[in-house]
Amino acid sequence: MYNQAMKKYKNYLMDMDGVLVRGSTPIPGAQHIIDTFNQEQTGYLVLTNNPMYTPRDLAHRLASVGLNVPEERIFTSSIATARFVQHQRPNGKAYVIGESGLTNAIHEVGYIITDREPDYVVLGETHGYNIAAITKAIRLILAGARFVATNPDPIGPGEGGMMPACGAMAALIEKATGITPFFVGKPNPLMMRSALNYLHAHSEETIMIGDRMDTDIVGAVSSGMATALVLTGVTKMDEVRLYPYQPTYILDSIADLLG
Repeated sequence: MYNQAMKKYKNYLMDMDGVLVRGSTPIPGAQHIIDTFNQEQTGYLVLTNNPMYTPRDLAHRLASVGLNVPEERIFTSSIATARFVQHQRPNGKAYVIGESGLTNAIHEVGYIITDREPDYVVLGETHGYNIAAITKAIRLILAGARFVATNPDPIGPGEGGMMPACGAMAALIEKATGITPFFVGKPNPLMMRSALNYLHAHSEETIMIGDRMDTDIVGAVSSGMATALVLTGVTKMDEVRLYPYQPTYILDSIADLLG
């Protein structure tokens, strides 16, 4: 429903890239939306599939380009993954491939990070994948460790251009082991449900704002939430009709969210 006036929701989930920022540039009007939510004490979270950074790191990165989002309002695929394994096997052990965003989240739920008989191999993203670490992961999975990955994205931006992301490395490990990973991040509706639980929110009172039909919108639709597609990111207007599921609203940008 292009540019249709939206009703007001109790809670808002928002993607980061393509919704609040484009590269290193804030989307015009994004800070006004965040400020309004803060002033009105509206429930909201900024969601990202990027598992490499802690919420504090991401808050700092956003602030460095002029967008001020409190770290407690940032929810990553690493946090969702850590909450998932803790719910499945409380206070267990995991062999982790990833940066501080993932290792911190795993530790914070009470897990031990080890390569000695782990319950899980948890794959995230790193600045440089190490073949020895990948080999260790393969051997542990073949020995019976469960295989979980933070997000299915095959590539992502890096210094000098695109680089392999979690989905690509997961495919390598899957090919070697014959074991399919469980991806926690978008488009898995588990990511949305985990964010709702984190926010103590109900799906019927929450809307998801995203720029991708194939991750943000489908994940939210699968979770029973209303959705708003913004046209400042990946999905373009003429592509929307190709999908069997449709957003509740279509907006030019996040600036149009509150009318």
